[in-house]
Amino acid sequence: MIENGRVKIYVKRNLEDKIEKLMDAPEIIAIFGARQVGKTTLMRKIFEKIVGRKIFLDFEDPEMVGLFDEDIKAFSKLYVENYEFIFIDEFQHSQTGGKGLKYIYDTFKKKIFISGSSSLELTVKLASALVGRIFILELYPLSLEEFILFRTPEMYYMAISYLEKQKEVPTHLHKQLLRELDEFLVYGGFPRVAIEKTLDLRKEILKNLYITYLIKDIKEFFRLSSEYSFQKLIKLLSLQVGSLVNYSELSRTAALSLNEVKRNISVLEETYIVRLSRPYFTNKRTEVVKNPKIYFIDNGLRNYIIQDFREPLIRPDIGQIVENFVASEIVKSGKELKFWRSKSKAEVDFVIESPGYPIPVEVKSGIAKSPGKSLISFVSKYGPKKAFVLHRGNYSRRTINGTEILFMPLYAVNLIFR
Repeated sequence: MIENGRVKIYVKRNLEDKIEKLMDAPEIIAIFGARQVGKTTLMRKIFEKIVGRKIFLDFEDPEMVGLFDEDIKAFSKLYVENYEFIFIDEFQHSQTGGKGLKYIYDTFKKKIFISGSSSLELTVKLASALVGRIFILELYPLSLEEFILFRTPEMYYMAISYLEKQKEVPTHLHKQLLRELDEFLVYGGFPRVAIEKTLDLRKEILKNLYITYLIKDIKEFFRLSSEYSFQKLIKLLSLQVGSLVNYSELSRTAALSLNEVKRNISVLEETYIVRLSRPYFTNKRTEVVKNPKIYFIDNGLRNYIIQDFREPLIRPDIGQIVENFVASEIVKSGKELKFWRSKSKAEVDFVIESPGYPIPVEVKSGIAKSPGKSLISFVSKYGPKKAFVLHRGNYSRRTINGTEILFMPLYAVNLIFR
């Protein structure tokens, strides 16, 4: 639950349904994600639903995590043996990690749930120690679908039903969902931000999220040469959303070596702040040598970093925030970020790899009247069954060279994953 004043509010997460399907599986369920995305809330919700002998442990308690790391048998005697379900929150504080979990899993055959504000390093250590024993799931800030379903589910379901029938959404409904989208574009999807109605308090929450991230995640888990240079790099990246990463330019401007720039961007990825999009090629060898693009997982945090909370339609970076939004929705869906650029510099914003054929996705911040030359170029080269144009306009479709091109409202981005 998220406390907003004295009222406890629960925002339903899509990951909850996935976890429920894994309840009868013997594997450990690990939920990783950035701070304040709702991992503890989700864990407690699942904990409440379970009928049986269960225990919820918090590894922010130094005595408890110390016992786990130093004497796993004594820990098991106290917190494992007499329970069927063991929940461990903030697991990143453990120094032994997978070794202790492996002992518990192999010895007691209990159902174990853990959560953590994890770095990739911890994830790899767990995965290597627990091969065949663990499901690693990632929780992100709210998707737009989760955000709207929390606020106005009937309106959202009605609009999606029209689109699934390949019909235009009624104008009044379309405009209302665009207003929800615009709010989401500015303040993002961190649950505590999403439920807060006061704009100044939303900004304060984002400020605290950013400061806590720097102090707890970065200082605690990573050794960086300069916090000032690191913050400067974050600011530079936030201004270059959707652009190719120029490591040399970033190195000069942030006063960091090339290796430090790459290491710091890796840290930002590992801690769920940014995600890189890499070029789509049928030749995989060619793909790895090209520079990636960069996006932020949450628009609200990115807007806090650049200190711009203006409405999208009056902002000069509207194209960036809309493209960043779509990128984050793709990441939240579990898909890999890819983009396409030809030698003649034709470019498609996103390419989603699916069985049999790629799905190109072009993003427009306004109302698109045509698919654009770049998308047509991609269609001519790869011949996908479907292509999407996401825009502020309503639904329409056309066929080019046998490819169905669907013009969809931005708020219906999740439909491209179905």
